[in-house]
Amino acid sequence: MYAQMVDTGLTQVRKAEEMSPEELAFQARIDAGIKIEPKDWMPEAYRKTLVRQISQHAHSEIVGQLPEGNWVTRAPTLQRKAILLAKIQDEAGHGLYLYSAAETLGVSREDLLAELHAGRAKYSSIFNYPALNWADMGAIGWLVDGSAIINQIPLCRCSFGPYSRAMVRVCKEESFHARQGYDIMLALCRGTPEQKQMAQDALNRWWWPALMMFGPSDATSVHSAQSMQWRIKLFSNDELRQRMVDQTIPQIEYLGLTVPDPDLKWNEERGRYDFGQVDWNEFHNVVRGNGPCNRERLSTRKQAYEDGAWFRDALVAHADKQATRKAA
Repeated sequence: MYAQMVDTGLTQVRKAEEMSPEELAFQARIDAGIKIEPKDWMPEAYRKTLVRQISQHAHSEIVGQLPEGNWVTRAPTLQRKAILLAKIQDEAGHGLYLYSAAETLGVSREDLLAELHAGRAKYSSIFNYPALNWADMGAIGWLVDGSAIINQIPLCRCSFGPYSRAMVRVCKEESFHARQGYDIMLALCRGTPEQKQMAQDALNRWWWPALMMFGPSDATSVHSAQSMQWRIKLFSNDELRQRMVDQTIPQIEYLGLTVPDPDLKWNEERGRYDFGQVDWNEFHNVVRGNGPCNRERLSTRKQAYEDGAWFRDALVAHADKQATRKAA
């Protein structure tokens, strides 16, 4: 989900005879399960792919706070407000871990944010959909963060050391987020008929965008194969999407809700669920910047960055002052 449309610069996996001696040694280390560290030699395409993927992941964590932040003051109880605030705080922390991991590859955080604000860098397509009512906070936590866990647990074993280590803590916190979301949905489904209908409506609206989070189908994901050879990705988009469906359907049944997919059925031979076709036209339209909230999300993020400029300037001035005193 955090590598949606990430360009490796290579549309075909490089064969051994096409690699330099340095590239062969590099690939051998990856094949042996040895982590690549920032000061190690690496192909430029590997470095650029990591910068794009990690920064897109970081941007997603930061932008992902926006639909939830709108509901803090409208959460139904003080306890729900505190839980939602804790989750939003976690997302900010995840962004900081990931920007720090990207910086080890020789890029600055300011440049990464400038790319985001200019619309040249992307974030996960899921955060361009509106959160219309309190049930959406449940659906986001349950489906969006549930999908994130499916995507992120393999990243704990990815080939780049700083990224894999950052993901260990992120995954622990994401598991809390998923349980928080499911708890909201469970409370609504055990409430009044109107509350249960709210939960069903949220499921109807978030189900397909959640499946789109894993990126385009393997048949059209031309850069995935190289990322998998480098062990930046460990599983294909379609495999992760299938895991999401298989994991979530029993939870939907327990809630007493209906899956918004008339083609869904259990495949006894495969031991997995068959499900309908994702609307890839909608996915590409959102990725191109034409989703329901693309402009709103980016505008809000840019405004927040500009509003915080005085504080960043104060931190730099304080650091310079302390350095001058120490030098004196």
